[in-house]
Amino acid sequence: MDSSTKDSRNTVSTVEQNQYKHVIGHFTTGVSIISVTNNGIDFGITASAVSSVSVEPPMLLVCVNKNTGTCHAISESKSFTVNILTEDQKDLALQFAKANTDKFKNADFRYGELGNPVFNQTLAYLECRVVEEVTGGTHSVFMAEVQTAHAATGEPLVYYRGKFGQFIENK
Repeated sequence: MDSSTKDSRNTVSTVEQNQYKHVIGHFTTGVSIISVTNNGIDFGITASAVSSVSVEPPMLLVCVNKNTGTCHAISESKSFTVNILTEDQKDLALQFAKANTDKFKNADFRYGELGNPVFNQTLAYLECRVVEEVTGGTHSVFMAEVQTAHAATGEPLVYYRGKFGQFIENK
């Protein structure tokens, strides 16, 4: 490589927030509700920032805004449940996306093995124990080991460019 050729991987650039939101909105994600019970109070938040980390041991990560009660409850209780929503659960996703509301009103759920809310009729759920919490900008990133996992049949609710949608499988 010629010394006058610049390696683009070493350049530092700051992307404007609106541009970042626009571009990252093109990344399609599944929709879940992260739920936790702490000191007898149920907390939950709609989230798309969930990712598998490892199969051995089974681990995942979730990102939760530090300014939410859900984030503080997970930090204290050291556990949470990821409830993966079906394409028919858009209203539930919207209910848990709103701040300062009675999110669990009329919600169909039970308590799982770790004592956190597990929603009925979801596509899947994973009950997790936190092993590490780190800060990433405005969010806490919780790395967790999966304690129980269950999947049902159905299709996922997806999020793309600021809207909920459906996954359509090519046959």
